[in-house]
Amino acid sequence: MEEQALQFVRRGEIVSLTGVTPTRTLLEVLREDLQCTAVKEGCGEGDCGACTVVLAEPAGQGLAYKAINSCIRLAHSVHGMAVWTAQDLPASEGALHPCQQAMVDCHGSQCGFCTPGFVMSLFGMYQNRVLAGQTISRETAQTDLSGNLCRCTGYRPIFDAAQQMGILPRVAVDEPAVRAQLRQIPSASVAAYSAPTTLAELLRLRAELPQAQLVAGCTDVGLWVTKQHRQFAHVLDVTRVAELRELRHTPDMLSIGAAVTLHEAYAALVADRPQLQRFAERFAGLPVRNSGTLGGNVANGSPIGDSMPLLLAMGATLVLASVRGERRVALDAFYTGYRKNLMAPDEVLACIEVPRPVADEHLRVYKISKRQDDDISAVCLALNLTVREGRIASARIGAGGVAATPVRAPKTEAALSGQPWASATFEAAAPVLSAEFTPISDMRASAAYRSSVLGRLLLRYWSEEQGELQLEALT
Repeated sequence: MEEQALQFVRRGEIVSLTGVTPTRTLLEVLREDLQCTAVKEGCGEGDCGACTVVLAEPAGQGLAYKAINSCIRLAHSVHGMAVWTAQDLPASEGALHPCQQAMVDCHGSQCGFCTPGFVMSLFGMYQNRVLAGQTISRETAQTDLSGNLCRCTGYRPIFDAAQQMGILPRVAVDEPAVRAQLRQIPSASVAAYSAPTTLAELLRLRAELPQAQLVAGCTDVGLWVTKQHRQFAHVLDVTRVAELRELRHTPDMLSIGAAVTLHEAYAALVADRPQLQRFAERFAGLPVRNSGTLGGNVANGSPIGDSMPLLLAMGATLVLASVRGERRVALDAFYTGYRKNLMAPDEVLACIEVPRPVADEHLRVYKISKRQDDDISAVCLALNLTVREGRIASARIGAGGVAATPVRAPKTEAALSGQPWASATFEAAAPVLSAEFTPISDMRASAAYRSSVLGRLLLRYWSEEQGELQLEALT
């Protein structure tokens, strides 16, 4: 089969590149092959946002826009999409786009290194919010810009720019023209980078290529490329598989396809459980949540991955698929060791099934990290207790950052189950939780701190639950 070029739409044209190896990043292709030097490499790990670009693909009658980190995004993953960088926004006569003009008017740039990344996050906000008729609040700006770091401005003028751009003369993308160009791009057929579009095709390739590196957003595998300089003989990208991009609702279950982005997955979880909104925003910066997938987070199995403690507390089940069929595995039985799990070489994670909330559920999740936003947890703790007739009928607790895998806390669950819904119960259980694990000391926290904070979080959970109940009683 003749190998097709990597193709995407940029600046009103179809860019066509050959000889792009499977582990080249989008940042490398933009800077080195296309001389687009507005895209900066800061951290090379998706933390600082200097490399932010915006991708778009067809959705309904228009386009869906996502700001992403190009430094950890494999170039071939954007085949058949449209790409915007800060160099692509000014009009042909040189007029700045509103998100750029607002940054100028509000003095949002000092040293300037981070500025193109901020501009692109603002462009994503402009396309998704301003053109949809939304007014940008300070809180909205802070949430959508959480994946961009600046050492100079203190952020105030950048937030001013986010609010200012909506009152400038509007500029719209010619979406019909972009969609027409995207339709001209054939499906990719690159020898070492496979991006199937159906589950059947994915399972066939997985059976044929069990040693291929699976990627599902690449927010972690991208670090293996940029920091560890790993090379892969073959990459198998699951993010184009239609069945894996589905969200399905039943009265009892929310089924989240493994290729659903973290942003979309958490939006669905928050729709069922609004108390998860702040945790969803703190999970990672928006560009990471726009690229990363819930399935990738779960299958990767990092002990400091924030999704798994929450999913453990909610009693999630995984659906594993292969050419041999499907099987269901409880998440708390999935991990066998550090970044090891029960998946056979020919299997992929197809979806995550999450039970819908029940009336007497009390769910909270806590992320403890050095930075409030866009940081990795030292400890993540999720608590889900059901209370009936003044007693704890059941308890599920998920924890991250305290063991080689994401884990439940069975001793603490046993200490809580059947006990009165009372302060004394939590005071007695807090030392049990503190002693349940043997965490390590590392750059994020000491072992002693991690053990101590677990018990304190259990007491915080009780205090916050009581505060909410008292507020409800007054309304």
